[in-house]
Amino acid sequence: MAAGNEVTATYYIQHHLQNLTFGKHPENGWSLASTSSEAAEMGFWAIHLDTMGWSIAMGLVFVGLFRKAGKLATTGVPGRLQNGVEMVIEFIENLTRSAFHGKNPVIAPLALTLFIWILLMNSLKILPVDYFPELFSRLGVEYMKIVPTTDPNATLGMALGVFILIIYYSIKVKGAGGFAKELSLTPFNHWALIPFNLVLEIIGLLVKPLGLGLRLFGNMFAGEVIFILIALLPFWAIWVLDVPWAIFHILVVTLQAFIFTTLSIVYLSAAHEHH
Repeated sequence: MAAGNEVTATYYIQHHLQNLTFGKHPENGWSLASTSSEAAEMGFWAIHLDTMGWSIAMGLVFVGLFRKAGKLATTGVPGRLQNGVEMVIEFIENLTRSAFHGKNPVIAPLALTLFIWILLMNSLKILPVDYFPELFSRLGVEYMKIVPTTDPNATLGMALGVFILIIYYSIKVKGAGGFAKELSLTPFNHWALIPFNLVLEIIGLLVKPLGLGLRLFGNMFAGEVIFILIALLPFWAIWVLDVPWAIFHILVVTLQAFIFTTLSIVYLSAAHEHH
């Protein structure tokens, strides 16, 4: 923590919820933000280095685990890693078959990537809330927020990627004219109601990425706040509340990865359908 700051409850919460932000400050130029107000003054193009770093790290962990499982795969008695990977792949395969009704070899790998990547990022929440902030503080890094999915930039970024695929496949499968016709003549198939249909369909289309990103962010951020609030309690209360909440949050971590992946598959399935 910053030297000279009195560690009050308010400062403790603000410190743990502040991202390590790098950007161009109007007065300080390109630099790391030392306060939340400086981070806000850096504007839209500022980068949350901790979010970027930890999300890339979890992506590398995902690739490394599956690469290792692929190299060690055997037709004989499988090891624990191979068993785990095969279970996840079979789960995603069944999920894709039940939720996606088109033919596209990209959807299942995309669903697998989303599920494992989000699960790994969410799982960082189970680590003690003080460990990494204190560790990086000793290394001279003032802020370190290690759970990427508690940052709306990460969750909305992933949702935006899914949204771009929705638009791409909607145009590819239905054609530009077919997609435009779907937006303008649904739900009411009459030329006089085209403006009304467009408003409804465009709002519905934009709600998809917003709902995906904000749902994941809201659940993860709320859980992080509760962990931080528990850490402010007396020592005996921390053990009484922190362990049950951490156990419960394992379910939340998995469930949110599942929901994001399932909705992505459903939205992409709708993009492949002809009306």
